[in-house]
Amino acid sequence: MADILFENEEHRCVFFEDFTEGEMVSSNQHLIIHKGKGMLLDPGGHKVYSKIFSAMPEHLPPSMLKYLFLSHQDPDIVASVNGWLMITDADAYMSAIWRRFVAHFGVDGSVMDRMKEIPDQGMKLDLEGCELMIIPAHFLHSSGNFHVYDPVSKILYSGDLGAAIVDYRFVEDFTAHVTHMEGFHKRYMPTSTACKAWAAMVRDLDIEIIAPQHGAMFVGKEICNQFIDWIEGLEVGADTMKDIYKLPA
Repeated sequence: MADILFENEEHRCVFFEDFTEGEMVSSNQHLIIHKGKGMLLDPGGHKVYSKIFSAMPEHLPPSMLKYLFLSHQDPDIVASVNGWLMITDADAYMSAIWRRFVAHFGVDGSVMDRMKEIPDQGMKLDLEGCELMIIPAHFLHSSGNFHVYDPVSKILYSGDLGAAIVDYRFVEDFTAHVTHMEGFHKRYMPTSTACKAWAAMVRDLDIEIIAPQHGAMFVGKEICNQFIDWIEGLEVGADTMKDIYKLPA
């Protein structure tokens, strides 16, 4: 299923809701279109590829993709990247530390020159005059991790940050939703330092929607700020697991 999160005469943000199946981790894909060119975010695994490819032409011909964005190296994010590189002229952007690892997902040697590196400090990508902001999200949860901020729609695409496996699309009761996020974040986010640094950084953005790659989205400034506050105060990862570091009995 695809839906429109934002649309004006020049700009459209398309949401592809969970094309996964079976035992795969459920995930969402997003497409940003500006003046007839697109960026596909975290295109997904092999079984998702054909479904996204079939659904995309309603909104944008795949040949009009300019960029693929890979927030980090996990298979649910990047496993289909070779397919997209082989059938489009798009460049794929990812952390510099993961480029050669992502090649293990079967990236053909003829397209490796279109696997572009994002420096640790992030960058801006020009999508036909729309400057998409690629911002650092290192250790949330990957050691080389980035998010995308779209200044036109004011959507922050947050990858695994904010992920929760739920059967609703938008978060309405933040307190109730925390119960679905907490376990994942405490186990997968390795350091509270990164959570605090990310929260301080994104407070400078004008955000209307936070869209994770898994589960429900946060819509409206109030609930987005609730999420940022929650992340800022969360104790996660190694900070919570010191007692685990014991030799097995």
